[in-house]
Amino acid sequence: MSAPPLDISSVLQGGYAHPLSRQWQGRRTIDKSMLMYPIFITDDASARVEIPTLPGQCRWGVDRLEEFIGPLVKKGLKSVILFGVPMNCAKDGRGTPADDPNGPVILGIKKLASLFPGLYIAVDVCLCEYTDHGHCGLLHKDGTINSTPSAERIAEVALSYAVAGAHCVAPSDMMDGRIKAIKRKLIDAGFGNKVLLMSYSAKFASGLYGPFRDAAGSAPSFGDRKCYQLPPSAKGLARRAIQRDVAEGADIIMVKPALPYLDILSDASQLAPDHPLAAYQVSGEYAMVVAGARAGIYDLRAMAFETTESIVRAGATLILTYFAPQFLDWLDE
Repeated sequence: MSAPPLDISSVLQGGYAHPLSRQWQGRRTIDKSMLMYPIFITDDASARVEIPTLPGQCRWGVDRLEEFIGPLVKKGLKSVILFGVPMNCAKDGRGTPADDPNGPVILGIKKLASLFPGLYIAVDVCLCEYTDHGHCGLLHKDGTINSTPSAERIAEVALSYAVAGAHCVAPSDMMDGRIKAIKRKLIDAGFGNKVLLMSYSAKFASGLYGPFRDAAGSAPSFGDRKCYQLPPSAKGLARRAIQRDVAEGADIIMVKPALPYLDILSDASQLAPDHPLAAYQVSGEYAMVVAGARAGIYDLRAMAFETTESIVRAGATLILTYFAPQFLDWLDE
């Protein structure tokens, strides 16, 4: 007995039978302009220090940036985001080294701007790498976060990066009110229409940051960051944080990490439909994909594309990823 004929609406495979038509089925595809490469800059100018928990990534000194970034720019790298890794400075409760004119970030901004005028330079803005306690803001005497002066201090640091030549400042601290404080500071100093403000709006207290903390030396000396980073199950709180940062003047909304929070990224595309949306494929996500490939579970390139395409599918228009160098090659093949 023959099977009944398929209804016309049931036949889909003709629409993706050809490699080109398969590409057309995606509403967005990865391209080089979407990739922002995180770079760790340390205060040893000649340093190139491999990070064991973050395969293929290093801490770089400013004098090594040309040899490191130059080949990537030639391949089409469009943007980077800088993270300071001070190893030799005197840290304190205010994170004073964060905006040291001779610190690694400000020197790195100026060096990259001089070497590569067409490269878009974003800078992570936080205090945890520079405070003696390792938290992302200033503390009360009892060790809890003091939000108001924290936001003001973060704004000071953001302005210093803007003055140094950064195109984008990206506060990752999750202090209440810091987006409004930074925007006000930028406007009052004449940078409001020159420097983009990218907010880590929905940054969750995730277990996937371990390799980054090794890379940046930013683990807190006591306690944890759960009182200011979002609880992983807090969908409603993430939505409120996104809406708050839009209202306070953020130009780009970011979700971090990416893969465990694709639903939040999708929500952001509805809550902020007129804003570019960023997603940070964080150190632990990258390290897991690499580890699985090394264990023979899957092909590295195939899984890098699959995971990154899922982030694009959820709504991201900008992806911060350690896979950026590989994608520059893969997208040319």
